[in-house]
Amino acid sequence: MLYAPLRRTAAALACLLFLCAPVWGDGHDEPSAGDPAGNTFDAMTEAQALMDAGRYMDALTILGPLVQEATIEAQTLFLYGLASMEASQQAGVPDEAREALLDEAIGAFHAMLVRRPDLVRVRLELARAFFLKGEDGLAARHFETVLAGDVPDEVKANVNAFLAEIRGRGRWSFNLGVAVAPDTNIGGTSDERTIIIYGLPFERDAEELSRSGIGLSFWGGAEYQVPVSDRLHLRAGAQASRREYERSNFDQHFVALHLGPRWLLDAATEASLLTSARQRWSGTAPDYRDLGGRLEVAHRLGPRLTAFARASWHDRRYRTRTHLDGPVWDATLRGTWVVAPTVRADLTGGYAEQRPDFRRERHRGRWLSTGVNVALPWGFTVGGGAEIRWTDYERGWFPFVADNGSREDRTLSYRLSAYNRALTVLGFSPELAVVRETRNSNAQLHDYGRTSGELRFVQQF
Repeated sequence: MLYAPLRRTAAALACLLFLCAPVWGDGHDEPSAGDPAGNTFDAMTEAQALMDAGRYMDALTILGPLVQEATIEAQTLFLYGLASMEASQQAGVPDEAREALLDEAIGAFHAMLVRRPDLVRVRLELARAFFLKGEDGLAARHFETVLAGDVPDEVKANVNAFLAEIRGRGRWSFNLGVAVAPDTNIGGTSDERTIIIYGLPFERDAEELSRSGIGLSFWGGAEYQVPVSDRLHLRAGAQASRREYERSNFDQHFVALHLGPRWLLDAATEASLLTSARQRWSGTAPDYRDLGGRLEVAHRLGPRLTAFARASWHDRRYRTRTHLDGPVWDATLRGTWVVAPTVRADLTGGYAEQRPDFRRERHRGRWLSTGVNVALPWGFTVGGGAEIRWTDYERGWFPFVADNGSREDRTLSYRLSAYNRALTVLGFSPELAVVRETRNSNAQLHDYGRTSGELRFVQQF
């Protein structure tokens, strides 16, 4: 079969993209049989009849050669995906063959969406294939995108039933990534050379100035949810990340663990109450540890809009800088809007406060961010976002603030990203992201500017 390796090799998907290109129609919202000639039409008619009779394996023997031709009719590719998915569910199919058939279906539907991300019917079938394969995170994302399309009420009801089943079953979830991360200011420090104290200038050491570098980032995590009852699950998970630069004192390493119950309050609402433990390393030495908990609430406001709220509190203890010991807490509210099957937007607001023993370092912060991602034809997805953050400290900032007053920071950042859905390896696509961040402060030596980038691999399909 042609499509078994599609999900696992970029070359096959790229080849498929060009195979489909000569015959793809631009005037239809969904795949159509069009007007194929001669034997192709007869073969597709016979394959459709076999599928209507539930003989999916027999249909694949007819459709298989058609998807290996120099050009592929869109409807042929669609039928091939459907036949592969339905064949995987027939009785007596071994597990290995079932997985291979579902990969065939996923590869076919994905190839169609690379060219035409607006094909809602194809996206629905891709979501079903992920659901049958047990990849609930990807299935839910595509089901939610389907709800943003112009679909009949019965389809919406079926999609909501799938989403309800995904919410209710125990499952593993994973994330893993790697990125090359150049940064013009890896320490987030000021490049001012002079500080004024009592009207007199003092020069800073060169080691204190901003420094550029290229880092490597690694991150990953896993969570398992155990169903205790129909409405109660137990969540347990871990997350870790590391960023390394040539100079080890700029390295960062972070590990977090969580455990707690998750309640399915109704068809649209869920809540989790989790204990949380976190540890951060700076350079090669431990920096601080946190112990506390967080509350998470998610609610679907409608077919296209989801709200998520989180509040956390931790007791923070430093290894050496014990004057910074104290409680930290934050609250976040985020809304996600699936504007259309090809457009997704979000808006986030938050508040955080840290109350260390050292009074001058006590501060509170507020932030507001927004972003949008657009799936374009020919496989391209582009995104952009912006964030503004206000951070206010208590008094006592002499000599950085001349009158020993409070420090006030304002940070603004912009992000642009792009990747191509056709360039896929093991379900991941290389994404290029660029971030520009500037901080303005009334405290000397606390302004900075930085431009950073990432060439990262993001999960696709």
